[in-house]
Amino acid sequence: DRLICGDVGFGKTEVAIRAAFKAVMSGKQAAFLAPTTVLAQQHWQTMRERMSDYPVTIGLLSRFRTPKQQKQVLAGLKEGAVDIVVGTHRLLGKDVAFKNLGLVVVDEEQRFGVLHKERLKENFRRVDVLTLSATPIPRTLYLSLLGARDMSTIETPPPNRVPIETVICGYDERIVRDAIRRELARGGQVYFLHNRVQSIERVAERLAVLVPDARVLVGHGQMPEEELEDVMAKFVRGDADILLCTTIIESGLDIPNANTIIIDRADRFGLADLYQLRGRVGRSNHKAYAYLLLPRDLMGGGEARQRIAAIRQYSNLGAGFRVAMRDLEIRGAGNILGTEQSGHILAIGFEFYCRLLKIAVAKLKGERTPGRPDIRVEIDFMATDPAAEGRGQLPAWIPADYIAEPRERIAAHRELAEAENLPGLEQVKTRWRDRYGRLPAPARNLLKLAAVRLRAAAAGVDLVAAEGEVLRLRKNGDFIMVGHRHPRLEAGDPALKLRQILSLLQQL
Repeated sequence: DRLICGDVGFGKTEVAIRAAFKAVMSGKQAAFLAPTTVLAQQHWQTMRERMSDYPVTIGLLSRFRTPKQQKQVLAGLKEGAVDIVVGTHRLLGKDVAFKNLGLVVVDEEQRFGVLHKERLKENFRRVDVLTLSATPIPRTLYLSLLGARDMSTIETPPPNRVPIETVICGYDERIVRDAIRRELARGGQVYFLHNRVQSIERVAERLAVLVPDARVLVGHGQMPEEELEDVMAKFVRGDADILLCTTIIESGLDIPNANTIIIDRADRFGLADLYQLRGRVGRSNHKAYAYLLLPRDLMGGGEARQRIAAIRQYSNLGAGFRVAMRDLEIRGAGNILGTEQSGHILAIGFEFYCRLLKIAVAKLKGERTPGRPDIRVEIDFMATDPAAEGRGQLPAWIPADYIAEPRERIAAHRELAEAENLPGLEQVKTRWRDRYGRLPAPARNLLKLAAVRLRAAAAGVDLVAAEGEVLRLRKNGDFIMVGHRHPRLEAGDPALKLRQILSLLQQL
């Protein structure tokens, strides 16, 4: 169960095609789930071209296929005659049965609802699942960050890829006309996104007036299948200059010659939607432009304006993961094991939640996981936050110049929190040293603080309190070591005090 997180156009589909090919060569069937009929059609054609030299049968299940063609594919899947099936939500139907399914690929995971994913789990049990997304939904990203599912990131852009220039402005027909003319002058094509089917023909008439010499095609999800397929084929061939469409282009379409996108009423889209839509352009080595048009009254502020400002902020190559992390911060992760769409863990704390989840997963797997006792460590000479550092205090944190990426720092803290014994803590220390180099003093002190907690747990101590030169340790409700009955901690040197605490705990 692996999530592949890579920016739009970075090659996630290529990984999936190779995985499907390996599954078929190993005697298994593969299912490729895509969110739209247009994208399913494109994947089907790509796979047929790529595997034409091999004895691989590839079927398509979508509304583009006649009932007779669908029946043939379903029968082939059941008998094992069809090796790979590409399909839309039709693949989740109860009549879809496989002879020997080995791999399920879910493309553009953020386009599927929670109920669809629950049905996916029910339909395809005990098979490998490969999930592809540039901007995974908070729940999926969170499961990967927790380690409940595997994650790979593709961070290397294709050669000669140029970042997309994002322009945010109020709706102005002069800007629209100039943007279209600039793209047509260099032999390119334009997407104009208007997400209202009722008024899309009026917009087509207006574009014909603004740019009379441009060839305009209209495409939306309510069109008959053959007509929509014909429209998309014409645009791919270059028989039109402007594709006026709804969000049917959002997922996975690859048309390198289209390098300008104009999004009307950008305030009506979410963060991940805008990021995906912008990714339809800039898929070649030409400079690409994305125009996000807003009503004049929204130019001043509001949530939509902030969301769109975030898209402009994340305009560099490979920013999809950061967009998804921002989405996780804004929305929360929801109930990761159910269908509820909201829910925050601040009430019980991240570390405790990780521990609870780890214990629950271990129980389901039949593994034994000892629960870690709750140890309070109160040491007045340790500064665990760079902002709280003061004279006479020992710094204990992971410096930003040691692990620069915030996501990796969070993962390192989680790794430290999950260490259950001293050998485990030593492994964490070794991993940090291998991955990031020699440990700076604050990181070493943080590891010593974790060692204090683990040694206290091993000795049955539930409170370690060091204040000035006095150390207090509590076991079974009684204080077993008090400053005036035992050697006091060394005055002045915080590092020496910490070593002394560790030594006293070891003696217990």
